[in-house]
Amino acid sequence: MAVLLVLGLVHWLVVRPWHIHWGATPGEITRSWPGDSLVQAPQEVSTRAITINARPGHIWPWLAQMGNGRGGLYSYDWLDQLFGVLDHPSADTLILRFQQLAGDSIPIGAAGGWPVAIARPNEFLLLDIRQAGAHVTWLFALDSLSPLQTRLVMRVRAHLPASWRLPILLAVLDPAEFLMVRRQLIGVRQRAESLARRDSAYGWAAVSPAPEEKPR
Repeated sequence: MAVLLVLGLVHWLVVRPWHIHWGATPGEITRSWPGDSLVQAPQEVSTRAITINARPGHIWPWLAQMGNGRGGLYSYDWLDQLFGVLDHPSADTLILRFQQLAGDSIPIGAAGGWPVAIARPNEFLLLDIRQAGAHVTWLFALDSLSPLQTRLVMRVRAHLPASWRLPILLAVLDPAEFLMVRRQLIGVRQRAESLARRDSAYGWAAVSPAPEEKPR
Protein backbone atom coordinates (compact mmCIF):
# COMPACT_ATOMS: atom_id res chain seq x y z
CA MET A 1 0.00 0.00 0.00
CA ALA A 2 2.86 2.36 0.80
CA VAL A 3 4.44 1.73 -2.60
CA LEU A 4 1.11 2.34 -4.37
CA LEU A 5 0.62 5.56 -2.41
CA VAL A 6 4.10 6.81 -3.37
CA LEU A 7 3.55 5.93 -7.03
CA GLY A 8 0.20 7.72 -6.96
CA LEU A 9 1.74 10.84 -5.46
CA VAL A 10 4.55 10.82 -8.01
CA HIS A 11 2.02 10.55 -10.82
CA TRP A 12 -0.22 13.39 -9.60
CA LEU A 13 2.55 15.73 -8.46
CA VAL A 14 5.25 15.13 -11.09
CA VAL A 15 4.21 13.06 -14.10
CA ARG A 16 0.72 14.44 -14.65
CA PRO A 17 1.62 18.17 -14.51
CA TRP A 18 4.31 17.45 -17.11
CA HIS A 19 2.17 15.51 -19.57
CA ILE A 20 -0.95 17.72 -19.41
CA HIS A 21 1.28 20.65 -20.44
CA TRP A 22 3.56 18.76 -22.82
CA GLY A 23 5.29 21.15 -25.21
CA ALA A 24 3.26 24.18 -24.10
CA THR A 25 4.77 27.47 -22.96
CA PRO A 26 3.61 29.20 -19.74
CA GLY A 27 1.84 31.80 -21.88
CA GLU A 28 -0.05 29.14 -23.83
CA ILE A 29 -1.04 27.37 -20.62
CA THR A 30 -2.47 30.50 -18.96
CA ARG A 31 -3.94 32.01 -22.13
CA SER A 32 -7.67 32.01 -22.70
CA TRP A 33 -8.50 30.04 -25.85
CA PRO A 34 -11.71 29.78 -27.91
CA GLY A 35 -14.21 27.46 -26.28
CA ASP A 36 -12.84 27.78 -22.74
CA SER A 37 -16.11 29.23 -21.47
CA LEU A 38 -18.23 26.34 -22.76
CA VAL A 39 -17.24 23.78 -20.11
CA GLN A 40 -18.10 24.84 -16.60
CA ALA A 41 -16.08 23.51 -13.62
CA PRO A 42 -13.88 21.10 -15.62
CA GLN A 43 -12.10 18.35 -13.72
CA GLU A 44 -9.62 17.97 -16.58
CA VAL A 45 -7.79 20.77 -18.39
CA SER A 46 -4.79 20.16 -20.60
CA THR A 47 -2.80 22.39 -22.93
CA ARG A 48 -0.27 20.77 -25.22
CA ALA A 49 1.59 22.25 -28.15
CA ILE A 50 4.16 21.61 -30.85
CA THR A 51 6.17 23.84 -33.18
CA ILE A 52 5.72 23.09 -36.88
CA ASN A 53 8.02 24.41 -39.59
CA ALA A 54 5.17 25.28 -41.90
CA ARG A 55 2.50 27.91 -42.45
CA PRO A 56 -1.03 27.50 -41.06
CA GLY A 57 -2.16 26.78 -44.62
CA HIS A 58 0.00 23.66 -44.62
CA ILE A 59 -1.43 22.46 -41.29
CA TRP A 60 -5.13 23.22 -41.56
CA PRO A 61 -5.95 20.73 -44.36
CA TRP A 62 -4.85 17.82 -42.15
CA LEU A 63 -7.13 19.00 -39.35
CA ALA A 64 -10.04 19.58 -41.72
CA GLN A 65 -9.97 16.03 -43.07
CA MET A 66 -9.72 14.25 -39.70
CA GLY A 67 -12.11 11.42 -38.93
CA ASN A 68 -13.09 7.85 -39.67
CA GLY A 69 -13.68 7.28 -43.39
CA ARG A 70 -11.77 10.51 -43.98
CA GLY A 71 -8.11 11.31 -43.22
CA GLY A 72 -7.87 9.46 -39.90
CA LEU A 73 -6.40 10.87 -36.69
CA TYR A 74 -2.61 10.68 -37.35
CA SER A 75 -1.95 8.91 -34.05
CA TYR A 76 -1.22 5.21 -33.46
CA ASP A 77 -3.44 3.81 -36.20
CA TRP A 78 -3.16 0.22 -35.01
CA LEU A 79 -4.64 1.20 -31.63
CA ASP A 80 -7.36 3.36 -33.17
CA GLN A 81 -8.27 0.46 -35.45
CA LEU A 82 -8.11 -2.07 -32.60
CA PHE A 83 -10.67 -0.07 -30.59
CA GLY A 84 -12.90 0.63 -33.58
CA VAL A 85 -12.18 4.35 -33.77
CA LEU A 86 -10.84 4.07 -37.33
CA ASP A 87 -11.45 1.47 -40.02
CA HIS A 88 -8.33 2.29 -42.06
CA PRO A 89 -4.89 3.90 -41.56
CA SER A 90 -4.51 7.68 -41.47
CA ALA A 91 -3.89 9.41 -44.79
CA ASP A 92 -0.51 10.76 -45.83
CA THR A 93 -2.00 12.83 -48.65
CA LEU A 94 -4.64 15.54 -48.78
CA ILE A 95 -8.19 14.52 -49.64
CA LEU A 96 -9.79 17.52 -51.31
CA ARG A 97 -13.40 16.41 -50.84
CA PHE A 98 -12.99 16.50 -47.04
CA GLN A 99 -11.64 20.04 -46.74
CA GLN A 100 -14.92 21.84 -45.97
CA LEU A 101 -15.91 19.99 -42.75
CA ALA A 102 -19.32 19.31 -44.24
CA GLY A 103 -21.85 17.69 -41.91
CA ASP A 104 -20.83 19.56 -38.76
CA SER A 105 -19.24 16.45 -37.26
CA ILE A 106 -15.97 14.54 -37.38
CA PRO A 107 -16.98 10.87 -37.69
CA ILE A 108 -15.49 8.46 -35.16
CA GLY A 109 -16.06 4.72 -35.29
CA ALA A 110 -18.88 3.07 -37.15
CA ALA A 111 -21.42 5.56 -35.76
CA GLY A 112 -21.41 8.89 -34.01
CA GLY A 113 -18.80 11.59 -34.08
CA TRP A 114 -17.38 14.75 -32.58
CA PRO A 115 -19.54 17.83 -33.32
CA VAL A 116 -17.73 20.80 -34.84
CA ALA A 117 -18.57 23.97 -32.90
CA ILE A 118 -16.41 26.37 -34.93
CA ALA A 119 -14.14 25.83 -37.92
CA ARG A 120 -12.01 28.80 -38.95
CA PRO A 121 -9.58 27.69 -41.65
CA ASN A 122 -5.93 28.39 -40.82
CA GLU A 123 -6.94 29.63 -37.34
CA PHE A 124 -8.67 27.05 -35.17
CA LEU A 125 -10.96 24.04 -35.02
CA LEU A 126 -13.18 23.64 -31.96
CA LEU A 127 -15.02 20.41 -31.17
CA ASP A 128 -17.84 20.39 -28.59
CA ILE A 129 -18.52 16.84 -27.41
CA ARG A 130 -21.45 16.00 -25.09
CA GLN A 131 -21.95 12.31 -24.44
CA ALA A 132 -23.12 10.15 -21.53
CA GLY A 133 -23.16 13.05 -19.08
CA ALA A 134 -19.68 14.24 -20.07
CA HIS A 135 -18.92 17.59 -21.70
CA VAL A 136 -15.58 18.00 -23.49
CA THR A 137 -14.23 20.77 -25.68
CA TRP A 138 -11.24 19.98 -27.87
CA LEU A 139 -9.44 22.85 -29.55
CA PHE A 140 -6.77 22.81 -32.25
CA ALA A 141 -5.38 26.35 -32.61
CA LEU A 142 -2.81 27.62 -35.12
CA ASP A 143 -0.62 30.45 -33.86
CA SER A 144 1.92 31.86 -36.36
CA LEU A 145 5.42 32.48 -35.02
CA SER A 146 6.87 33.59 -38.36
CA PRO A 147 6.03 33.25 -42.08
CA LEU A 148 7.48 29.73 -41.99
CA GLN A 149 6.76 28.53 -38.46
CA THR A 150 3.53 27.85 -36.56
CA ARG A 151 2.53 26.64 -33.12
CA LEU A 152 -0.18 24.00 -33.04
CA VAL A 153 -1.87 24.26 -29.64
CA MET A 154 -4.29 21.63 -28.33
CA ARG A 155 -6.56 22.64 -25.43
CA VAL A 156 -8.91 20.07 -23.87
CA ARG A 157 -11.41 20.91 -21.12
CA ALA A 158 -13.60 18.16 -19.69
CA HIS A 159 -16.41 17.98 -17.15
CA LEU A 160 -17.10 14.34 -16.29
CA PRO A 161 -19.94 12.76 -14.26
CA ALA A 162 -19.09 12.77 -10.55
CA SER A 163 -18.22 9.34 -9.16
CA TRP A 164 -15.96 7.81 -6.54
CA ARG A 165 -14.34 5.96 -9.44
CA LEU A 166 -13.39 9.17 -11.27
CA PRO A 167 -9.85 9.50 -9.79
CA ILE A 168 -9.15 5.85 -10.64
CA LEU A 169 -10.53 6.31 -14.14
CA LEU A 170 -8.38 9.39 -14.71
CA ALA A 171 -5.28 7.63 -13.40
CA VAL A 172 -5.86 4.81 -15.90
CA LEU A 173 -6.85 6.94 -18.90
CA ASP A 174 -4.38 9.81 -18.42
CA PRO A 175 -1.26 8.01 -19.67
CA ALA A 176 -3.05 6.43 -22.65
CA GLU A 177 -4.68 9.74 -23.64
CA PHE A 178 -1.33 11.52 -23.45
CA LEU A 179 0.43 8.97 -25.64
CA MET A 180 -2.30 9.14 -28.28
CA VAL A 181 -2.59 12.94 -28.51
CA ARG A 182 1.20 13.41 -28.38
CA ARG A 183 1.51 11.07 -31.34
CA GLN A 184 -1.33 12.93 -33.07
CA LEU A 185 0.47 16.27 -32.74
CA ILE A 186 3.66 14.72 -34.08
CA GLY A 187 1.71 13.05 -36.90
CA VAL A 188 0.20 16.38 -37.97
CA ARG A 189 3.63 18.02 -37.80
CA GLN A 190 5.22 15.37 -40.01
CA ARG A 191 2.51 15.69 -42.64
CA ALA A 192 2.42 19.50 -42.59
CA GLU A 193 6.19 19.85 -42.86
CA SER A 194 6.24 17.34 -45.72
CA LEU A 195 3.55 19.37 -47.49
CA ALA A 196 5.51 22.58 -46.88
CA ARG A 197 8.65 21.06 -48.40
CA ARG A 198 6.76 19.91 -51.49
CA ASP A 199 5.09 23.30 -51.76
CA SER A 200 8.49 25.02 -51.63
CA ALA A 201 10.10 22.64 -54.10
CA TYR A 202 7.36 22.61 -56.72
CA GLY A 203 5.51 25.85 -56.13
CA TRP A 204 2.27 24.11 -55.19
CA ALA A 205 -0.25 26.02 -53.11
CA ALA A 206 -1.50 24.49 -49.87
CA VAL A 207 -5.23 23.92 -49.67
CA SER A 208 -6.92 27.05 -48.29
CA PRO A 209 -10.69 26.47 -48.16
CA ALA A 210 -13.07 29.36 -47.87
CA PRO A 211 -13.69 30.45 -44.26
CA GLU A 212 -16.49 28.53 -42.62
CA GLU A 213 -17.76 29.13 -39.11
CA LYS A 214 -20.52 27.08 -37.51
CA PRO A 215 -21.15 28.03 -33.88
CA ARG A 216 -23.46 25.72 -31.96
